[in-house]
Amino acid sequence: MPHWTNAQIDAATAGQTVATLFRDTVRALPDQVALRVKVGDGWDEMTYAEYADRACRLAGGLATLGVTRGDRVVLMMRNRPEFHIADIAVVLLGATPISIYNSSSEEQIQYLVGHCGATVAIVEDETFLGRVLAVRPDLPHLRELVVLEPPADGPPGVHTWAELLAGDAGDLDDLAVTAQPSDLATVIYTSGTTGPPKGVMIDHANVAWAVKCLRETLSDVDVEGARLVSYLPMAHIAERNVSHYLGVAFGYEVSTCAEPGKVAQYLPDVRPEVFFAVPRVWEKIHAGVMAMAGTDPERMAQLEAALAVGLQAADCRARGEELPEALVEAYARADGALGAVREALGLDQCIAAISGAAPLAVEIFDFFRALGIPLSEVYGMSETCGLMTWDPFAVRAGTVGRAVPGAEVELAEDGEVITRGGHVFRGYLNDPEKTAEALDADGWLHSGDIGVLDAEGYLKIVDRKKELIITAGGKNVSPANLESALKAQPLIGQACVIGDQRPFMSALVVLDGEVAPVWAKAHGIDATTLVDLADEPEVQAEVDREVAEAMHAFNHAEAVKKVSVLHEEWMPDSEELTPTSKLKRRGIHAKYANEIESLYRG
Repeated sequence: MPHWTNAQIDAATAGQTVATLFRDTVRALPDQVALRVKVGDGWDEMTYAEYADRACRLAGGLATLGVTRGDRVVLMMRNRPEFHIADIAVVLLGATPISIYNSSSEEQIQYLVGHCGATVAIVEDETFLGRVLAVRPDLPHLRELVVLEPPADGPPGVHTWAELLAGDAGDLDDLAVTAQPSDLATVIYTSGTTGPPKGVMIDHANVAWAVKCLRETLSDVDVEGARLVSYLPMAHIAERNVSHYLGVAFGYEVSTCAEPGKVAQYLPDVRPEVFFAVPRVWEKIHAGVMAMAGTDPERMAQLEAALAVGLQAADCRARGEELPEALVEAYARADGALGAVREALGLDQCIAAISGAAPLAVEIFDFFRALGIPLSEVYGMSETCGLMTWDPFAVRAGTVGRAVPGAEVELAEDGEVITRGGHVFRGYLNDPEKTAEALDADGWLHSGDIGVLDAEGYLKIVDRKKELIITAGGKNVSPANLESALKAQPLIGQACVIGDQRPFMSALVVLDGEVAPVWAKAHGIDATTLVDLADEPEVQAEVDREVAEAMHAFNHAEAVKKVSVLHEEWMPDSEELTPTSKLKRRGIHAKYANEIESLYRG
C-alpha cells in the first residue's frame, strides 16, 4: 500500500467538495451508466449526464423553496436513484443533505429533524409523509415538504418531486462551486444503541480526503466505473461512502436495491466488481451455500476439499508469494468447483469484497477467501468517515488491516484505539460536551474500541470498551468475539452473550431462518417455523453441539456454557437490532430478562 501522509492528502484534495467531484466525473464520463433500478425483469438506467441534468433541475426546484447555502434538508427514502439525485441537488446549493432511517418513528423524526434544524424534508411516499405530518406542528423550522410518490389526495402545501423537476436545470459549473470544503456535506446520526443518537458532522473536506485515501488504498486495481449494488440504508456511513461518494468520484455503475433482504438475489444479475456487506449478509450467504451442499454428503466432501486448497492459495497471495508448482496444479483442479460457487453467487467478477460495521468470524472470512473472492475487513466508524484501517488484498485473518493512507492509528495506554487525520469528523452537532469527550486537545479521536496492534501494524479489535463483560470471577471477556464465533455455525443466525457479574458465560441464540428449516427437513423433522423448530429436541441438541464446537478456541472462563434458543428471528431495525444488525444489548436484556435468569437457575 502506498505511503501517504495526512498533509499530502490534504494538499492533493485542497478545494475539493462532493459537488466538484461530481462535476469532474460528469465531464469525464457523461455517457457512462451511473444509476440503475430494477423494473420488472429489466433495468431502467441513467447516465452521468442524465444524473447531472436531474440533480440540477431538482436544485433549481429546491431553490424556489428557499433552500440556500447552509440550510439542512432531511431525506427519508429507500435505496433508489432518487436518493442520489436529491443528495447531489442539495449539495449543489451548498446545503446539507441528512438521511434518516426509514423506520424512524414519529418521535424519532421529531427529534432528528428538530435537532438538525432542517428546513425541508424530502420523503418517499405516503407512509413516510404521514409520519412527518404528524409531528410537523412541533417542528417550527421545517418550512417545506416534498414527496416522491404523492398520495392521490395529497395534503395542501406538500410539493411533489415531479413539480420540482419541471423547471429549467441550473448550470452545473456554476452550482458546483457553491459549497466550500468547510461546509457540512452531511450529518450521520449514530444508531443510538445507548441513548439519543448523536449527529456526526462530516464536511466536504472530510469526504474529499476519504475519497483520495480510498483511491490510494485501491491503487493496485482499476475500480473506475466498477459495478456495485447499493442496498444498505443511506443513513449508514458505509453505504453513503461506498456507493454514493465513491460512486460520484469513481464513476461507478450503481444498481440500487430498495429491499436490503433481497441483495443476494441481485448479485447474479449485477455481478458486482465491488461489494460491501455487513457481516450478517456474509453469514447468510455462507449458511446458504453450506446448507445446499450439506444435502449431498459427496458434494459437501468435494467442496470442503476444494476450499482447503483455495485457502492455501489465498494465504500465499495475501503474503505476496508465488504459488508453489504443486499448489498451482491442485488449485487448477479445485477451482472448477470453487468457480461454480462464485458464479452461482454472482461474485465471480468481484475485484474487491469488503466486510465492515461489526466483526466477521474468521471461519466465514476464510470461507470466502478460499472460494477465490477477495474479501477483506475494514474498520472505521461514522466519526472517521468509515475509515481507520483496511488492507484490501494483503489481508491477515482475525485483523482489520493496517492504517489507511494518511491516517495515524495508535493505542492509548488502556488499549483504546485512537486515530488522527483528515478522516476525523468535525464534532457532534449541537453537542460540544460529547465532542470534547471524543476528540482530545491533540486532535486524536478516541474510538471506544479496545484493540491490539501486531509488529507490522495490523489491528485486531477486542471489543467495545463499554461492552466488555466482567464475570463474577473478575475475568474480562469480549462478547463480540464469542458472538461472532457462534454465528459462524450453520444453525445459529444471531447470538447475544450474557455474563456480566455472572458465574459463567451464557447466550441467547436465534435460529437461522433460512438454514434451520433446510437442516430440519434433511433430518426428517416436520416442523418448519422457528417457533416449532426451537422446541425440537434434535435441533436443540445440534445447537448445543455447534456451541461446543464454536467454543473450542476459547478458554474455560470465556467459553459459553449454556444457551437459550429463542422462538423468533431478530430482524434489522427492531427491539433487538439496529438497522445495520448491531445488537441493542440493553433492549435484549430487558425483553428477555426471564430467559436470561432461567440460564442461571439451578
